[in-house]
Amino acid sequence: MNQRLTARSAHHGARMVHGFLRTVVKLAVASLIVETIVAHYGITSDVLMQRAGLSQDQLIELARRGVDWALPNLVVGALVIVPVWFVIYFFRPPRSRSD
Repeated sequence: MNQRLTARSAHHGARMVHGFLRTVVKLAVASLIVETIVAHYGITSDVLMQRAGLSQDQLIELARRGVDWALPNLVVGALVIVPVWFVIYFFRPPRSRSD
């Protein structure tokens, strides 16, 4: 019975990865199609940024400020989450091995 559960879990994990990869490929293909259509009409990222009132330097500065805000918060979160995960992982019951 445990072997069936382990095989079922592995199959479920493989399906999740497969589904995720399918979604990524679909998004990439859709993005390429939209980019081709938009480029046909002469719309570029520079034109879109100008219409939004942004320059490349402003966009880079916004990204830098975002990273400066997010990085310390990610580190603090990891300082809490990683030890909790380790304790849960360390004290969980052992899995049965299928040899």
